[in-house]
Amino acid sequence: MVRADRQGAHRVAFDKNRKIIIKTQSTCGICGKPVDINLKPPHPLAPTIDHIVPVAKGGHPSAIDNLQLTHATCNRQKSDKLFNNKEKKEPKIIGNRNLPQSCDWTLYKS
Repeated sequence: MVRADRQGAHRVAFDKNRKIIIKTQSTCGICGKPVDINLKPPHPLAPTIDHIVPVAKGGHPSAIDNLQLTHATCNRQKSDKLFNNKEKKEPKIIGNRNLPQSCDWTLYKS
């Protein structure tokens, strides 16, 4: 099954909103640290776009209010979990467990 943000009308809107987010945001929506938009995959700190409410949990696939800039590693660790960041700076997970950082990726050299 192909996700809605990877085909059809949502793909066009997702790509447009992705460009807007990369131009207007500079910090990771998950860890809060700066994102270097010049890094390219497979670098673990490369910029990616995360669905705040995952598509698998009913989040809109292309709405700009449901998208945020993140590091690739942060996005991978979040996976399809839901976070509630309104009360505190620390992410509180609704359901599932918080995965620990495997290492300090800021020291990574490709």
